[in-house]
Amino acid sequence: NVQDFNSVQREKFGELNRRQDELMKSTELRLEKIRETVDEKLQKTLEARLGQSFEMVSRQLQAVQKGLGEMQSLANGVGDLKRVLSNVKSRGVLGEYQLQAILENQLAPDQYLSNAEVGKGTRERVEFAVKMPGQDHPVLLPIDSKFPQESYLRLVDAYDTVNKTEIDINRAELIKAVKKAASDIQIKYIHPPYTTDFAILFLPVESLYAEILREPGLAQAIQLEYKVLVTGPTTLSAILNSLQMGFRTLAIQKRSSEVWQILGAIKTEFGKFGELIEKTQKKLNEANSELDKLVGVRTRAIQRKLKDVQELPSAESEKLLDE
Repeated sequence: NVQDFNSVQREKFGELNRRQDELMKSTELRLEKIRETVDEKLQKTLEARLGQSFEMVSRQLQAVQKGLGEMQSLANGVGDLKRVLSNVKSRGVLGEYQLQAILENQLAPDQYLSNAEVGKGTRERVEFAVKMPGQDHPVLLPIDSKFPQESYLRLVDAYDTVNKTEIDINRAELIKAVKKAASDIQIKYIHPPYTTDFAILFLPVESLYAEILREPGLAQAIQLEYKVLVTGPTTLSAILNSLQMGFRTLAIQKRSSEVWQILGAIKTEFGKFGELIEKTQKKLNEANSELDKLVGVRTRAIQRKLKDVQELPSAESEKLLDE
C-alpha cells in the first residue's frame, strides 16, 4: 500500500509539474502578447505625441522667426524715424503733417488756411491759421508747430540715469528752447488786426507737452509774456472743437437774422397781396353788379320788344337755322 501510495503520489506530482509547466508556458505566451501589444500602443502613442510636439515646436519656431523678422523691420523703421528726426527740417515737416491732420479732422476746409500771410507789410507766413469771424474781414489765429527734440531727448536720458544735476540742466535748456520758439512766434506771426492778439504753439508729442506742464507756472508765464498758448495734440483738438462749436453758434445766429429779414419781407409782400386781393374783390363785385343789370334789366327789355313777334313752328325754325 505504501508503495502504491508513493507511486500514485509521484504520478500526481508529475502531473502537477507538467500542468504547472504548461501553465507557465501559456502565461509566458500571454505575457509576451500583452507586452507586444503594449509596446505597439506605446510606440504609436509616442510617435503621435512626438509628431504633435515637433509640429508645435515647428509652428512656434516659425512664429518666432516671423516675430524676429517683424522686429527687424521695426528696428529698420525706428532707424529711419531716428534719421528723420535727426534732421531739423524733417522734424518740422513731421510736426506740420500732424498739425494738418488735426485741423482736417476738426475743421472744415474753408475754416483754416495753410502757409497763410499774417498781414500787410510783412513777408512772414505761418504754417496754419484758423479763420476767426471779424467785422470787415476774417481774423487769423496763427498756429505753428515746434519740436525741440535735442533738448527733450537729453532730458529723457537724464531721467534714465537719475542724475538730478543733469535733469535740472537739461530741463532748463528745454524751457529755454520753448520760450525761444514762443518769442519767435510772437515776433513773426502776431500782427493785429489781421491776426488775433495771441497765437498757438503746437508741440507734436504729448510727453513733451507734459514735460512743459510739469514745470509750475511755465505755460501761464509764456502765455502772459509772449501771448502764445502752448498746446499738445489732445489740447489742440479740444481747443479746435470749442472753436467749431462757436462757429456753429455764429452761423445759427447769422441764419436766424437772415430768416427774420426774410419773414419781414414776406410780411410786407403779404400786405401788398392783401391790398391787391381787396381791389380784385371790389372789381369782381362791380362786375357782378353789372351782370345782374345785364341779365335782369336788359333781358326784360329785350323780352318786351320781342313780345309782339310771332313764333315759328319748331320744324320751320330749325330748317331756317340750318339754311
